[in-house]
This record gives sequence, structure tokens and C-alpha cells, in this order.
Amino acid sequence: MTEQTTPASGHGAIESSSHVRSMFDRIVPRYDLMNHVMTFGMDIRWRGIVARQAATIDGRASRDVLDVATGTGDLAFAIRKAGVDRVTGLDFSAEMIASATAKGRERGADVSFVVGDAMALPFADASFDACTVSFGLRNMPDYGAAIAEMARVLRPGGRFICLEMTPYRTPLLRVPFQFYFERIVPLIGGVLSGDREAYTYLPKSVAAFPPAEELAALMRGADLTQVTYRKLGFGTVAMHVGVRAG
Repeated sequence: MTEQTTPASGHGAIESSSHVRSMFDRIVPRYDLMNHVMTFGMDIRWRGIVARQAATIDGRASRDVLDVATGTGDLAFAIRKAGVDRVTGLDFSAEMIASATAKGRERGADVSFVVGDAMALPFADASFDACTVSFGLRNMPDYGAAIAEMARVLRPGGRFICLEMTPYRTPLLRVPFQFYFERIVPLIGGVLSGDREAYTYLPKSVAAFPPAEELAALMRGADLTQVTYRKLGFGTVAMHVGVRAG
């Protein structure tokens, strides 16, 4: 990510990149635990679905996969476990990358981690067979530009996969979900991480994020084709998939 505060196109994060980075740096010690608690453990299954999408494209095994906004590396590890030879995890938080690197050493997992800017990826064009981003796109200052940058590093026919929370609009469950997400999650997050602000930011950032169909349109605008999406977690999360043109 970047310190840019004025999006070049489309919508962007509700807070500056420096503010978001500071929040993520602070919550590293309880980040994994809070993810599991907040999603009732479903985040593990969701990462498995994304990992399988990234590991095999049109019946061919992926050789190189980039996981952007990798956090503490759980999706990158899942992609490596799915059989991908070379997996790189990138995040703008040095504390997150330090945690991911330490976790990789403990697990003996052959994954490379780098501190980097999702808005200006330090990789050449057409470097990867797949690029994933999990619960990180809504923290970027320009959603459309971020998607275009991730598409840039894909080889022709490469797959972009985005797993992200999506504004929840199911009439029957909307009220209880909003109560849980806007009241209970910040309370639990404050107790477990000691940083209620970070988990108050979370529901606000999701509410400001584009609905699934609008995000699909942003992907098409970044020259991604065959764009589809699938809702998970009773409609609270969406997995978008697109293919690099050419």
C-alpha cells in the first residue's frame, strides 16, 4: 500500500494508509486468534477454497503465486500446502511480515515474505500465475488501481482471486448480523487484542466497501475477464475470481 490519500480512481480505504498500517502493527499478537473467533473458524475453510483456486488453473498446476496483504501468512501457507512451488507473501506492515516469517520458520514452510506496497508491487509484469488478496483490498487507498496493479503482475491467463467481506444486505439476518459485527466484534476485539479501535474500524470499512457486483465491475475495468463471484459465510463474504486478458 501507499501513503496516497486521494484515490486515482474508484473508492478507497476510509483511513489513510499510515493509520491502517499502525493499527495492523499493533494487533499482530492476537491477529490470528481474532480472525478465528470473529468468523467462528470459517476463515480457515475460506482460505482453503482460495488456495485451491490459486493452485490449479484450467487443469494446470500454478508455479508462482503472489499473496498480497498476506498478514501473518496463513493464506500463503495454505497455497504452498496446496502444491504451488513458489509462493510469495507481501504486506505493507513490517510487523505482520515479521510474524509471518517467524511462523514459516516454525512450520518449516518454504514461503518467501516481503514488505511491499500493493499499489506499486516490486515485481515485473507477468511474473505470477495467480495473485490472491484476502481481507486486504478494502484497506487500500484505491480499489480499482490496486486491482489493476495486481493484474499487471499476472501472466496472460493468470488468475486474480479476491476474498473480502461484502456489505451485508440479507433482510432476515441483517439486524442481528449488524449488532454482532458493530457491537460484539469490537468488544471481543478490544478484550483479546487490547485495541478496540482496530475492530471498530473493521465494520466501518466493510460498510464503505463496494457491493459484490460493483467490485466485479472494477475487476473488468482492470482488464480482467471471466469475472465471477461467489458469496460465502451466509453472504457476509465474497470470493471474486478474474482472468488476466491476453
